[in-house]
Amino acid sequence: MSDTTHDGALATSSPPSPDDGLPPAQLAAKYGLAVSGARPGLAEYVRQLWGRRHFILAFSQAKLTAQYSQAKLGQLWQVATPLLNALVYFLIFGLILKANRGMETEVYVPFLVTGVFVFTFTQSSVMAGVRAISSNLGLVRALHFPRASLPVSFSLQQLQQLLFSMIVLIVIVVAFGSYPTWSWLLVLPALALQFVFNTGLALIMARLGSKTPDLAQLMPFVMRTWMYASGVMFSIPIMLQDRPAWIADILMYNPAALYMDLVRFALIDGYTSANLPDHVWAAAAGWSVLIGVAGFVYFWKAEERYGRG
Repeated sequence: MSDTTHDGALATSSPPSPDDGLPPAQLAAKYGLAVSGARPGLAEYVRQLWGRRHFILAFSQAKLTAQYSQAKLGQLWQVATPLLNALVYFLIFGLILKANRGMETEVYVPFLVTGVFVFTFTQSSVMAGVRAISSNLGLVRALHFPRASLPVSFSLQQLQQLLFSMIVLIVIVVAFGSYPTWSWLLVLPALALQFVFNTGLALIMARLGSKTPDLAQLMPFVMRTWMYASGVMFSIPIMLQDRPAWIADILMYNPAALYMDLVRFALIDGYTSANLPDHVWAAAAGWSVLIGVAGFVYFWKAEERYGRG
C-alpha cells in the first residue's frame, strides 16, 4: 500500500516496529545497551582502578618531576619548602612566643620539623585533591578511565614528596640526639594509615571541587586553621593544661594530630608514650578506614558526572 506525498511522489509506509512505544530503559535492557560513561558497580570500579595502577604511578611521578621543573634548584624545593616553613615557625613560635614550653631544644626542634613535614603531607594532598578534576578537564573529557585515578595519583605524588623530606628529617632528628632504634619502623604503618586517610580526603575534595572551583580559594584558610588546632608548633596537652580537659582531648584525637604524634613517638627519643592519647593506634586506624572508605564511595557515586559541565 502506498501514499502520495505533497509533490506527487510515492512514499512507502513502513510496518510498525515491535519496539515502538518502549521506554528507553526497557529498550536498552532488551538489546544489552548501556549509557555511555555510566557509573560501573563498586566492585567493578575497584577492578578498573587497579587495572590503571601503572598509569596512576606514572602520572604521579610525572607531576612530581614537573612540579619544580622551572626552578633552578629543581627537586631540592621538595625538601627546602617544608624546611623553610619549619624554620619560620621555630623563629616565631619557638624563640619569640616560647611555644616549646615543657620541651628541651633537642626535643622541640625535631618535634616541630616532624609536625610541619607530616602535616604538609595532608595539606598538600587536600589542596591537590580540590583541583584534581577541575584542573584536568581536558584529560577527563578526552579519555575513558576511572576518575578516582586522578586524586589517588595526586595523593601518591605527595607521599613520594614526603619520602624525600624524610631524609632531611632523619638527619635533623639524629643531629639533635635521637638515634635509630626499632621504634623507627613504626613510621611505616603510621604513614600508611595517613596515606589512606589523605587519599579519602582528597577524593571527597575532588568531588566537591569539581562543581565548586571557588573551594580552592577557601581551602588554604581551612587548612591553616586545622594546622593551628593540631599542635604542629606546640604540645596540645601542655599548651592547654589550664583549660577544660575535653578541649585538649578533641584536638589530640583529630586525625592530623594523631598521625603527627605517631611519627614523633617513633623518631624522637624524648617524645614518649606519655605524650600520646589513649588508644592512639586504634584512633588513627579508625580515621583512616572511615575517611578512606567514605571518600572512595562518595567520589564513585558521582563518577558519570565528572567533566560534563
